[in-house]
Amino acid sequence: QVQLVESGGGLVQPGGSLRLSCAASGFTFSRYAMSWYRQAPGKERELVATITSAVLSTNYADSVKGRFTISRDNAKNTVYLQMDSLKPEDTAVYYCSRVGFYSSWPARLTHDYWGQGTQVTVSS
Repeated sequence: QVQLVESGGGLVQPGGSLRLSCAASGFTFSRYAMSWYRQAPGKERELVATITSAVLSTNYADSVKGRFTISRDNAKNTVYLQMDSLKPEDTAVYYCSRVGFYSSWPARLTHDYWGQGTQVTVSS
């Protein structure tokens, strides 16, 4: 069965960095685009970044553009989210997800599997 397991979250000071990892299993990882979402308490879930499967093109939410980098290692079945210059407003639970349908970003894509999430807290 499809499994997505996130790791790497934690507590970091403003301006710091974290690298999230998502280990995938149960499907042919290299054939699927992958995304990171986040959800802060009391807020709607936000699509943070997506990386495609073949040409490895990437897209980012305006709120993280220039600070976050999504990447993948198909040999390790893992997708990453490098987060730099972190701000308190980046505090959220971060989820990785598998893209089920992708036509255009961000309006025309859907996700069919999700991980359990990893907490990121940015605070001094």
